[in-house]
Amino acid sequence: MKIERSILVSFVLLVLIASFYRLLPGRPLGFAPQIAMALFSGSIIKNKRYSFLLPILSMLLSDVLYEILFQYKISPIAGFYSGQVLNYVLFASVTLIGFLIQKNNWFQILAGGLSGASFYFLTSNFLVWISGGLGLNNLPYAKTWDGLVSCYTAAIPFYLGSLYATLIFSVILFGGFRLFSKYSVQSKVTA
Repeated sequence: MKIERSILVSFVLLVLIASFYRLLPGRPLGFAPQIAMALFSGSIIKNKRYSFLLPILSMLLSDVLYEILFQYKISPIAGFYSGQVLNYVLFASVTLIGFLIQKNNWFQILAGGLSGASFYFLTSNFLVWISGGLGLNNLPYAKTWDGLVSCYTAAIPFYLGSLYATLIFSVILFGGFRLFSKYSVQSKVTA
């Protein structure tokens, strides 16, 4: 399989930009491009096995950078943690939602963004609750309906940041791809 150089360079740049974006201090909670990247790669990349690489590599690279910063006591956030594999599985699952998105259908892109961010929010917080994750009081959530509601309630700021980021980065990724495709087609016609 021959991969065009421009596509490979774009792929590498997307992974690097998204990886470093997660490290920015002061960004809103949950505001990161990885869910949009998962949807985009699921929709755009023809070889579906490779579509999982874009969000996973981005997460892995930023987690490695977080871990390095943590080890040198530059950041209080560890890059590697228990339950991390489940987080990667969730991003892979969001990529599956991208399979259903037609790259030029803005309604599907919007619906995919809402679905992807909501799926991630509902699933990840359920897993936090069921695995005994800690609440705002630094105690495990009770294994009751109220404990589950408390877990979801505490995560609403993350959900909102994630939802906004997913919608904004989806517009950037899908819109940029559309412009790139249009420009490259026009340049081939005029060449």
